[in-house]
Amino acid sequence: MNYWPLIGIAVVVAGFALKRNPVLVVVAAGVASGLAAGMTVGDLLALLGNSFVSNRALLLFVLTLPVIGLLERYGLRERAQAWIASFRNLSLARLLIAYLGARQVLSMFGLIDLAGHAQTVRPLVAPMSEAAAENGAEQSLTEADRARVRALAAATDNIGRFFGEDVFLAFGAVLLIQGFYERNGIHLEPLAIALWALPTAIAAFVIHAIRIYAFVPDRKSHKAAIPVQTDVAESRQDGQA
Repeated sequence: MNYWPLIGIAVVVAGFALKRNPVLVVVAAGVASGLAAGMTVGDLLALLGNSFVSNRALLLFVLTLPVIGLLERYGLRERAQAWIASFRNLSLARLLIAYLGARQVLSMFGLIDLAGHAQTVRPLVAPMSEAAAENGAEQSLTEADRARVRALAAATDNIGRFFGEDVFLAFGAVLLIQGFYERNGIHLEPLAIALWALPTAIAAFVIHAIRIYAFVPDRKSHKAAIPVQTDVAESRQDGQA
C-alpha cells in the first residue's frame, strides 16, 4: 500500500502551525497528495476545476459583503449600538443567549446561511454586544474588554451553527453518516441520526449559556475593583497628610 499520498496531512499541519493562508495550505496539500499518488499536473488542474465548479454555490455569501460594507459605512454598527443602549435592562448574557437559541433553531431548519460572521456578527451582534456590556457600567469598555466581547459573540455564532445544523435532516454530515453505515450493512434513517444529535445540541446550548453567564461577572468584578483602589489611594493620601 502506498502511504505517500498521506503527505498532504503533514502539509496541512505544517501550514497551520506556521499560520499560513488556509486556502494556500489546503491547495498545496491537495497538490502534494495528488503528485504523491501519481497524478499528472493536468489531472490535478482538472480535479481542482471540477471541484470549484461543483461547489461554486458556496461562494454566494461573497455577494453579501459589499452590501454589508455599504451599510457599515452609513452607520449600521453605530445605530445597532445606540438601539441596544436604549434597553437599560438588557444585559450581555440575555442578548447572546437569545442569539444562541435563535441561531441553533434556524440551523436545525436548514437556514444556516441566514446568519453568520459576515452577515450578522460583525455588523450587528458584535456592536450590540458591546453596547449591552456597557449597560449600567460607570465607564466604557477598554479595548481588551471589547476584544473579549467580540470573541464571545463570534464563538456564540459558531456554537449555535455547529451544533444546530447536525439536527437538520438534509445536512451533509447526517447524509455522510447514513451512507457510511449503509455501505457497512447497517440501515439507519437520516431522521434517527438527526434526533440523536438533538441531546448534543441541547447540552451545547446549556454549556455555552453557562460560559456566557460566567463571562459577565468578570466585567463586574473589574468595575468593582476600581472604587476599591480609589479608596486605598485616598486612605494613603490621608495618612501622608
